[in-house]
Amino acid sequence: MIIQKSKSRLITILTHVLIWGVFGLAIFFYQPFFSGIDIPYQFWIRQITTLGLLVIAFYVNAFVLVPRFLLKNYTGYYFAIIVGIVVAIVLLNGWVDRVLNLHQLFEQAFHKRGVEQALKHHGPPKPGNGRGNMVDTLTLTISALVLGISTSMTTIQKWQKDKQEREELEKDKVTSELSFLKAQINPHFFFNTLNNIYALTQIDADVAGKAIHQLSRMMRYLLYDTQQGHTMLSQEIAFVKDYISLMQLRLTDAVKVNIDTPPNLKDVPLAPMIFLPFVENAFKHGVSATQQSHIDIIILQKDKVLDLTVRNSIMKDNSVSLDTNSGIGLVNTRRRLDLLYPGKYKLEISELNDNNEYTVHLILDLS
Repeated sequence: MIIQKSKSRLITILTHVLIWGVFGLAIFFYQPFFSGIDIPYQFWIRQITTLGLLVIAFYVNAFVLVPRFLLKNYTGYYFAIIVGIVVAIVLLNGWVDRVLNLHQLFEQAFHKRGVEQALKHHGPPKPGNGRGNMVDTLTLTISALVLGISTSMTTIQKWQKDKQEREELEKDKVTSELSFLKAQINPHFFFNTLNNIYALTQIDADVAGKAIHQLSRMMRYLLYDTQQGHTMLSQEIAFVKDYISLMQLRLTDAVKVNIDTPPNLKDVPLAPMIFLPFVENAFKHGVSATQQSHIDIIILQKDKVLDLTVRNSIMKDNSVSLDTNSGIGLVNTRRRLDLLYPGKYKLEISELNDNNEYTVHLILDLS
C-alpha cells in the first residue's frame, strides 16, 4: 500500500512537471508573432508574470474551487468564478504591458524591421497592428486551457480516490464477513466433534484420550496454520482425513467410508475449511449405528481446477437442507464461496437421487 501510494504520488509530480514544461516552452520559446525583431527584456518579465498567474490559477482551481464548488454541485458559481479568473488574467496582462511600456517598445522594434524591409514590403508595416488582439486571444486561450486541465486532473484524481476508498471499504467488509463466517464454522465443527468424543468416553477412555489429542492437533491447524486466510490443498486434504479418522472412532462396521484423493497432487493455495462442512454434513446426516450406510468422498484435480464429490446415504429423519438451521455450516460455506471465488465455482446439491443418496458436487477454479 505504501509503495503504491508513493508510485501514485511520483506519477502526479511528473505529470505536473510535464504540464508546466509544455506551457513554459509555449510561453517562452514559441514566439512566431515576433520573429525577425529584437525582443526587449521587458517582454520576458511579462511572460514570467503570465506564467506565475497561470500557476496560481491552476492550483487555486485544483485545491479550492473544484472541491468547494464543482464537486459540491455549485456548478453555476464555479463557472462564474472561472470566467472571472480568465478575465482577470487577461486584464492583469494588459496592465503589465502598460506598466512595462511594451506597446511602445514593440512599435520601435517593428518600425526598425519595417525600415529595413521597406523595399520588399512597399513601405514599412504599421507597427503593432493586430498584435495586441492576437496576444490577448493567446492569453485567453492558454488561461482557459490551463484551467480546463486543472479541472480535469482534479476531478479524475477525486474519482480515482473515491474508487480506491470504495474498494478498500468493500475489501474490509468482505474480510470482516469472512472472519465472521469462519468463526461460525469452526465452533460448529468443534462442538460436534466434542460430542462425539464425549460419547467415546463412556465406551473406551484410552481411545477417547487419543481422540482428544488428535482434535487438539486439528485445532492447532485451524488456529495457527490458517491465520493468513489461506492454506495449501495438501494440508486441507490432510485435515479432512484427520477429521474422517476421528469420526470413524465411533462408527460401526455398518458404515463404509471411502475417500479418494488425487494420486499426483499439485499443491495450490485455497481458503481453509472449504471441504469440511460438506464432509461433516455427510457424517452428521448420512450414517447410522445399526443400518448399512456409506459415505464416499472423491477429490479430483485438473491443473488448478478441483472437483469434489461427497455422497452419503440418507437415513430416515436425517435429511438436511441448505436452507435450514441444521445446515449452518453449508450455508456459510456457500456464502464464503460467493465472497472468495465469485464466478469461479459451481456447487450442485442433490438431496435425493435414485440411489437414495445426498450428493454435493463442487467444482472450484483456483487459478
